[in-house]
Amino acid sequence: LDLDTARQELEEFIPHVKNISDSSIKKMAGRDLLRFKEFKRQGIAVKFGRFTQKENNQIQKNVEEFLSLTGIDSAEKLLFTSRYPEDKDTIHRLKSEHHFCEKISEGIPRPWRLIYYRARKMFDPNNYKGRYTKEEKEKLKQYQALHGNDWKKISELMSRSNLSVAMKFSEIKSAINYGPWTKEETQKLMDAVKEVMRRRLKAEAAASLSALEESNTDLWIDREKLYQQLPWTEIETKVGSRYWRQCKQKWNSILTSKMSKGQQLYRGTNGLQAKINLIKRLYETKAEDSSEVNWEELSDAIGDVPRAYVQAKFYRLKVSSVPLWQRKTFSEIIDYLYQKKLPELEEKL
Repeated sequence: LDLDTARQELEEFIPHVKNISDSSIKKMAGRDLLRFKEFKRQGIAVKFGRFTQKENNQIQKNVEEFLSLTGIDSAEKLLFTSRYPEDKDTIHRLKSEHHFCEKISEGIPRPWRLIYYRARKMFDPNNYKGRYTKEEKEKLKQYQALHGNDWKKISELMSRSNLSVAMKFSEIKSAINYGPWTKEETQKLMDAVKEVMRRRLKAEAAASLSALEESNTDLWIDREKLYQQLPWTEIETKVGSRYWRQCKQKWNSILTSKMSKGQQLYRGTNGLQAKINLIKRLYETKAEDSSEVNWEELSDAIGDVPRAYVQAKFYRLKVSSVPLWQRKTFSEIIDYLYQKKLPELEEKL
């Protein structure tokens, strides 16, 4: 397909296709378009967002079958070939001969690139390695001084994932302040978020440019845009005294307070009732994985609060109430909360 036709055909499946580069469109036309059309024929929509447990299991199956087919002896060699320079040529040849792109994405209605990134995250032995030691933190600072923000290089030197080293450096380089937020810090945070929102709105709505440039008053923004992913490391830099995770948590608390008009939603009787409502509503969804839950709709189980607030409350609830929750599936956690915790909360109420 020529580029314009490919972009036009992909637009049916990917609404934000106009923001994707020409080179990525060419790759998607080869790797994804036929798959998307086949899924459409089966009545299956292309998905984005968090992967479900069912999709993770399918990726696991696809990778294991490809290893069995080719004789490549580990998922790490398959997905992180650059770590094995002596086997690189052989692995690339096998991937090409046995149609790696098609095989790894089999049965999953998502863009190939996202499936590939998910597989890399699942099979990277350098992920989930626990807390950083003091020695590792010192090494990280030294490597960053030598290599700048080349997180791929640093991740190889430290045997940690790219994301892990980038986020940990962001945390330790900041002048971390663990005390209460001052008015000045809070204002800096709100100004930084507003600046990011303004820039995003300008990019999304060129027709509204003049109106945005003429006015520096408060922006009117669709509610859902307030919860979407923001560039927290950039916001961290603008705030100056807090690292990115603190900024994110504070923004969520500001949103919650404004949306709920300052009500004490999780205190006393209200708190008990909110937990009861949340458990019941989660049980009613019959979801197999947290990504299948519509957290936006669920937020009214607690009050007029952001989705992130509800997710945070659910996290605290499972950690404090469900023994060995890390070893349980999402549906097992919900069943436990419904069968064991709910009667206890109702009696207390």
